Amino acid sequence: MKKVLFTIALMAAFWQANAQQEHHYTQFMYNKLLINPGYAGARGVPSLTGIYRNQWIGFDGAPQSTLLSFNSPFLSQKVGVGVTLSQESIGLQRNIYGALAYSYELAKTDNLSLRLGIMGSIRSRGFDFAKASLDPQQIADPSIGGTEFVRDASGNVGAGVYGTIMQQFYFGVSAPHIYTNTIGRNPDAVLQGKEYRHYYATAGAILPISDDINLMPALLLKYVKNAPFDADLNLNLDIRKKVTAGLSYRLGGDRAGESLDLLVFWQISDQLGFGAAYDFTLSKIKDYSSGSVEIMLQADLKKSSSGKKNNKKNMTNPRFFM
Repeated sequence: MKKVLFTIALMAAFWQANAQQEHHYTQFMYNKLLINPGYAGARGVPSLTGIYRNQWIGFDGAPQSTLLSFNSPFLSQKVGVGVTLSQESIGLQRNIYGALAYSYELAKTDNLSLRLGIMGSIRSRGFDFAKASLDPQQIADPSIGGTEFVRDASGNVGAGVYGTIMQQFYFGVSAPHIYTNTIGRNPDAVLQGKEYRHYYATAGAILPISDDINLMPALLLKYVKNAPFDADLNLNLDIRKKVTAGLSYRLGGDRAGESLDLLVFWQISDQLGFGAAYDFTLSKIKDYSSGSVEIMLQADLKKSSSGKKNNKKNMTNPRFFM
């Protein structure tokens, strides 16, 4: 019965599109390129990020996603490029996503950097209703049509602005998918599913407490039509630029919020870091789930050359979070 109810809920969320449609990551502060093309090249070195997320452990068909992204300056520090590839599975659904990003630094002073980015993306969606525990026609979703297997692909474009202040603060606003695509597969249906535009805002800082400890707050705001306003509030503590640990709180769900998240990051070497996160579910779904887990590996493919005092490029200095 649990599997049946969960399958129905997932199908309704996808086809009616009355909820947050983009998959999210708890370690969003390490993964800005996914939502903001203006971030491409902002770190000043070629960077590779890989993330795996297993959400709502204990549910059959619960969301699982894998992401690989790369971004780097291109020809000069003013120009940045980025590539994102991801795969996501939710119940009967399988998504494959790819995006190319380009950014240009509009303004640069000793205390300010402002970049404008654009991106193009393509998403392939597939549903295998032959594996459903219920007949899709019995669910009475008119956008599905009469086929047992559906697959479609759609393209989109997006834009974003990303800035840093005094190498201590960062901010960004973006809409990675501007065009509203139709995603229902029955052309005769009166009401079709839509891919709605998502808006994101990010902000964060690195605040020195002592020579060995930095406080690093971060914020992610999310809005999409027909869905409640959503936000991730994060507070990390960096210790000796080697270990970073903290907590996040995610709005959403019911009155208690969506989740309380534990994050940890280990600086393995100057150019390699490993992160992990665990989400403690707070919403009513907690009675059926053991939470969510996320792991991340990030590598700088070239050392920074920004001065002798900062030539050890690592992921806990301001340039990483900026």
